[in-house]
Amino acid sequence: MKTGRKAVILSIAMQWRPIDELLTILGEHAQKDCDLILLPETCLGNEPIIQMDGEEIRQVSAIAEKYSKYIVFPVYRSTPQAERVNSALLFNRKGELVGAYDKVYPYWEEYNLIPPVATGKEVCVFQTDFGRIGIAICFDVNFTEIWRFFRQEGVELVLWPSAYSGGRSLQAHAINYNYYIISSTQKSDCHVYDLTGQETFYGKSGNIGVFRNEVDLDRCIFHQDFNITLRDRLLKEHVDEIEMDGWHEKEGWFTLCAQKEGVSARALAKSIGIEELPAYKKRSEHEIDLIRGVSLRGG
Repeated sequence: MKTGRKAVILSIAMQWRPIDELLTILGEHAQKDCDLILLPETCLGNEPIIQMDGEEIRQVSAIAEKYSKYIVFPVYRSTPQAERVNSALLFNRKGELVGAYDKVYPYWEEYNLIPPVATGKEVCVFQTDFGRIGIAICFDVNFTEIWRFFRQEGVELVLWPSAYSGGRSLQAHAINYNYYIISSTQKSDCHVYDLTGQETFYGKSGNIGVFRNEVDLDRCIFHQDFNITLRDRLLKEHVDEIEMDGWHEKEGWFTLCAQKEGVSARALAKSIGIEELPAYKKRSEHEIDLIRGVSLRGG
């Protein structure tokens, strides 16, 4: 039985591959049951620099359309403004290029390439048919403003193509901002963290790692503050429809998920005024700033 709002993410983690080999790998795995395929950072290497009207774009687009998959295709590309940008290109199920995120914090060695990398200007959020996603790339993991922006924009899942594994740096963002994070790296490994920061999966391969993970984007997290009575009422009124699938005593958190097809734990909680943890923290920050008379973030 399908419950919640599930998305299946296929992380294909590997070192650089030439375009013909990468397309073979992508075409093979696009036939599998998944919603989105995530490839690692600069999956073709430092060269070629992809032209947006080039054959590589058409070929990846054709695979996305043929198999009705979202594909995140991270490459160096050229733009009218720059000869080289470290980008993650997002194709939708129709094969349309619906967006591109340009790495806001390139790694220092990228500035030594010829031509050197240009620096991305903005963080991007994308709406898919299964939920709201953000994309960050490798060195971006070290800069919290990106990850905070994702939370402010209601991101439910962050995809992180990278050259290295990330580990606890990724986990910290999942803990602080309460969304899922899935990686695909040149180290042929994949981390998955849930919205509590729990590592729910780690896989590594000596060559090509193909890692399938299902996430429930309807699953939601709350603080115990002001919510326990409402939570108990909700669970009593909707027995066999939703359940509390996690209680984190030290943090004072609990999570709810749907148990019946067509039921949304998030919508039911909202209907009786249970405020999700990210919204609670955002509202608390704003209201306490007003009491203080100044924001500690300078805004």
